[in-house]
Amino acid sequence: MAEVGIRELLESGVHFGHQTRRWNPKMRRFIFGERGGIHIIDLELTQELLNKAQEFSANLASRGGVILFVGTKKQARDSIKETADKCGMPYINQRWLGGLLTNFQTINKRIKRLHELTEWTEGGQMELLPMRERIKAISERDKLEVNLGGVRDMQRPPDAMFVVDLNVEEIAVREAARLKIPIIALTDSNCDPDPVSFVIPGNDDAIKACKVVIEALGDVVGERASVYRAEQEAARKEAEEQQRAQAEQQAARKAAEEESRKEAEEASAEMAQKREAEAQQRADAAEKGATEQAAKDAQEAAIAEVANAEGGKPETPEEVQQDIEKKEDKKADVPPAPQAGEEVKQ
Repeated sequence: MAEVGIRELLESGVHFGHQTRRWNPKMRRFIFGERGGIHIIDLELTQELLNKAQEFSANLASRGGVILFVGTKKQARDSIKETADKCGMPYINQRWLGGLLTNFQTINKRIKRLHELTEWTEGGQMELLPMRERIKAISERDKLEVNLGGVRDMQRPPDAMFVVDLNVEEIAVREAARLKIPIIALTDSNCDPDPVSFVIPGNDDAIKACKVVIEALGDVVGERASVYRAEQEAARKEAEEQQRAQAEQQAARKAAEEESRKEAEEASAEMAQKREAEAQQRADAAEKGATEQAAKDAQEAAIAEVANAEGGKPETPEEVQQDIEKKEDKKADVPPAPQAGEEVKQ
């Protein structure tokens, strides 16, 4: 954490307070002395309290906290905008809209309207509007940009608020105190430090003095916020990688299950076909056996019928077969009939 030296504070005129007749007695403990009717602020206390404010802001930013930078007076406007943009924090450097903190839901609707009008401009829809409506929309957009452009990305009330000049930003301080939001403030000798959580006593009327304090705070906030965002981005990428790996594992598991299911179905179909073929073979064998048995029964019945017709004893199939063979042998012993022109041998 960069520490601001007393010499740098002295050269920037941070030690100059207001005229003694305009002081706030509650700032007594921060005043070193008086010179030429002007209070001189104790820079050792300023340095010490600035370091505490830096430490608090750095810890808050390292946890992803949001710090709202507020400075609407001319001496602080540019530094507030540049520093807040640099460290990625919201800011108000024009006019504080009442209810920005205490009625954030309503203000958030106006922020959404600003986003909508900006999208119309970037997308070309603004040019398609009738002339009167286009002029009205552009005027509304510009007004919202001035008042809410610095908080357009603030999605919730801030975790802390940094203020330059408590008297000028009285409404903002009152709203933050009502919501118990910690306040860090560059506090001059004419201010009431009671609502402030982290007082940074110093000159809030000089451009250089405002700038050195604003930048000192913004540097540590930006550094820690960048580290936090990098860690979040790395965590997001890691989570996406894990989700991708899980999705791939689930897809592989699903593919394996599908493959197993197909193999089981094929095996089941093959088994069914095999069983069907075996059943068909058994049916064919049974049918063949039945046919042979029927033929055998028919043959036996025919033999029995012939035997009954001749009045003899029914012959068995073996006896019938023997009779057939004897008849064929007798036919073979009969000489063939002589042909014409041949003499019969005696």
